[in-house]
Amino acid sequence: MSDRWKTSLGIWAFGPTATRFMPGGYHPEAAAQDTVEKVKRAVDGLGPLIDGYEFHYETEIDERNAPRIQEVLGKDHDIYTICYGLVPNPRFQLGALCNPDAALRREAVDHIKRGIDLAAAVGAKFIYWPGNEGYNYPFQRDYATTWRHFLAGIQECVEHANARKVTFLLEHKNSEPAMKILMRNIGMVLYIIKKLKEMGTDTSYLKVNMDWQHLIMNGENLAEYGALLMSEGLMGHHHANSGWGSFDDDNIVGTQFIEQQIDLLRELLKGGYGQNGERIGFDLFPYTEDPVAAVRASVMNLEFMLEVARRIDDAELEAAKARADAVGAYRAVWRALGLTEEFERQVYAKYSKR
Repeated sequence: MSDRWKTSLGIWAFGPTATRFMPGGYHPEAAAQDTVEKVKRAVDGLGPLIDGYEFHYETEIDERNAPRIQEVLGKDHDIYTICYGLVPNPRFQLGALCNPDAALRREAVDHIKRGIDLAAAVGAKFIYWPGNEGYNYPFQRDYATTWRHFLAGIQECVEHANARKVTFLLEHKNSEPAMKILMRNIGMVLYIIKKLKEMGTDTSYLKVNMDWQHLIMNGENLAEYGALLMSEGLMGHHHANSGWGSFDDDNIVGTQFIEQQIDLLRELLKGGYGQNGERIGFDLFPYTEDPVAAVRASVMNLEFMLEVARRIDDAELEAAKARADAVGAYRAVWRALGLTEEFERQVYAKYSKR
């Protein structure tokens, strides 16, 4: 097996996994555990399969518990990302950076800056997923004003990240908890980066975190946008998962949309992803599954799909792509999956029997 990419895991996979119909979660025992205890469960259960862990600022990690988390992680694991943590805060139900209240916008920017400072202190990246930045109804917002506040807040945070030499990762999603999140697709992500450049901000530390299920929910082809981001030098991280496409399921990797995931992995291999330390992060929400088992399955499925991607005959596939030949392209893919010429002969023989 070829050398592997490094991995990371969102510690929220070890939480209660609450839903609107099960507010206590399907794993209520996890509600009594603090982050340090969850990290210990994860490290003990997953060992070398996961290299680092990801945490939301102040809800899962802060300046007080970070040293204890690092102690449990030990020398073989690290804190890979600090994530924006105001989404579940009811004080910011009308948004954080786009909140109509200037005092709350100021508080939100200061909160993100503290998260960036902690990321700098532990050598982590910072993920900004603006799930509460948006609106729920038509006529609810003055759109231009809302976007102006939003961009101004991001600009200040990105410039702070620049000063601290912290990679700032943008992660889009179309809805939940805000029904219309402002940064709802890849196009909006690229628009924000373009606007920040126009506003005079250095975007060299600004990258994109691709959450696979967020793209799937939008009907955005994983491989196409992965290739696009790499060609623009914007690919920074991945949150690998699967789902049905209508909700942010955060299911085990490789359980839905498998062909898109193999296609994406092939594009990442072609583009040299991982050669500069980039990782595949797992963003999972195992509602009723054992979290250790769900993460293990995700790692194994990822590695198997990587091997399939590596087995695809490059010359055959590229020749088919040059002709836009879908049948020829899938012949190369199915050969890598195990559909051999011998299997085809057996099929013809079976169909030839009268």
